[in-house]
Amino acid sequence: MRIVIAPDKFKGSLSAPEVADAVAAGLRSAVGPETVLTIDQVPAADGGEGTLDAAVAAGFSLHITTVTGPTGELLEAPIAIRGTQAVIEMALASGLAVLPGGTLNARGATSRGTGDLIRFALDRGCTDIILGVGGSASTDGGAGVLAGLGAKLFDDDDADLPPGGAALASLARIDLTNLDPRLVTASITLASDVDNPLLGATGAAAVFGPQKGATAADVEELDAALTRFVTILGAAGPAVDEVVTAPGAGAAGGVGFAALAVLNARRRPGIDVVLELTGLAGKLRDADLVITGEGSLDEQSLGGKTPLGVANAAAAARVRAIAVCGRTVLTPEQLVAAGFERTFALTDLEPNVEQCIANAGPLLQQLGRDIAAHLGLVQTR
Repeated sequence: MRIVIAPDKFKGSLSAPEVADAVAAGLRSAVGPETVLTIDQVPAADGGEGTLDAAVAAGFSLHITTVTGPTGELLEAPIAIRGTQAVIEMALASGLAVLPGGTLNARGATSRGTGDLIRFALDRGCTDIILGVGGSASTDGGAGVLAGLGAKLFDDDDADLPPGGAALASLARIDLTNLDPRLVTASITLASDVDNPLLGATGAAAVFGPQKGATAADVEELDAALTRFVTILGAAGPAVDEVVTAPGAGAAGGVGFAALAVLNARRRPGIDVVLELTGLAGKLRDADLVITGEGSLDEQSLGGKTPLGVANAAAAARVRAIAVCGRTVLTPEQLVAAGFERTFALTDLEPNVEQCIANAGPLLQQLGRDIAAHLGLVQTR
């Protein structure tokens, strides 16, 4: 039997490769010597956290470089490269996870480190760049990304504009003449499921600002500052009128806007991008079963997260799909409708969620053995 294990991370507990390792170990420990079992581990992600893990598991090489962190400090950030293709996980350079001391800074955080990573990719000869956004700390409209790529932003006194979204309120001029010329021939993919526009009640500041520490007053200030950024950027040349309302412009605090308007990026669902780079469709051709999952299977999972993307790929290949998770709040009917013939949850073994998080590895191994039993592969003694 050939089984593909293609899970996402169990957030706060195990990375996707660790989840796949644990399930595979459980399966192998349960089958008898007479059973030929081939397991192909394909860690996956939806374009956010874990995207780099998925790329490395798919054969990309990990590189480390120094970038400008979200509050101006220098930090070491990774990027994955294979040939002329690069994968960037924005959160690792400009995200909430790398804020010094975890202190939120909604008004002052910058996305410049992500621009630094794009420049690094260009320096390595990459012409196909996947930008996975999610978990960003900033709401600067992608101004920091542009600055990292050579753009100059000035205030009314023709002084360099400070970083951060709030500073955009004082923006007077943008000079794009020194923008990295290699961007003209580069293809940039914005891997994001966020369909929010840049501005307004459903925009970057209003919807995502509070997650980054923004008060109600901060949200109003940031939205006004982003509005000014759009006006001044438009005066510098890029066509912004249609982009500002485009789905995804509000992704990652407005990085989606800068990517679409200036970097000529195209937006694609994160799960589609990641599954494509992992080559999952090819691995499913001769498979008998795929196992996928994530920490919590819930309504958000049905909106394009990794398990549903893998289940859809399995259905297209006419391969059975099983889900593993920490817990699920979905009904059996919803799970079957999503494409899973069975769902195995850690909470079936350990009702205490904190214990599930702390002992996810051993519990997933037990779920692997339970799946083997479900498949009739358990060794008879």
